[in-house]
Amino acid sequence: MDQLLVALDVDTAQEAKKMAGTLRDLVGGYKIGSRLFTSEGPSLVRALVERGDRVFLDLKYHDIPSVVQSALHSASLLGVWMATVHTSGGIAMMSAAKEGAHSGQGKTRVVGVTVLTSFNEDALSEIGISRSVATQVDLMAKRASEAGLDGIVASPLELARLRSQHGPEFTIVTPGIRNLPAGDDQTRTLNAREAIEAGASYIVVGRPIIAHADPRVAAENICEQMASS
Repeated sequence: MDQLLVALDVDTAQEAKKMAGTLRDLVGGYKIGSRLFTSEGPSLVRALVERGDRVFLDLKYHDIPSVVQSALHSASLLGVWMATVHTSGGIAMMSAAKEGAHSGQGKTRVVGVTVLTSFNEDALSEIGISRSVATQVDLMAKRASEAGLDGIVASPLELARLRSQHGPEFTIVTPGIRNLPAGDDQTRTLNAREAIEAGASYIVVGRPIIAHADPRVAAENICEQMASS
């Protein structure tokens, strides 16, 4: 199921490669975030790319335009399929990111993080943003489109609205997919079928798969759920 991306939220390359091997013919790619990239670095990305895997590098770049451009150029040279930047970095930064992503050996897709799925209105207020989550997400998505990004990262609950605003070609990557357990730290969620029906291009699933007693069975169940949409 190409639309299912698995978050390799583990500590070591050995664990990541084992999980990727378990799921390789079943899912569409693997997300490497700051936890794993900090511990294992570019070598793990290269190893997965060399095996033919699509790597979604979720480092949420946010810096001055020239630095982000260089970082995305390096990601492209690594063979990264898709990478994230923070939309709050502004249009100049996002445009530079896209330019850097297309200056390597391939054309790495760049998607902008709108509002983290752990955020609600109170969390936005704490950092000085008085808009509602929905209004902030819409604004950041608009800025990402204006900057020429391939798409955005947004929570499941914004999907239908964003899809109607930006049309079928705009990539929307959706984390926070849950059959919600108690105490989860994601606050704006849907299950896999609901997210696909609402317009997600890709869904990102971590703990429900990698923490399952049988990760392959968990992934198969989610694929079946998505196929029923």
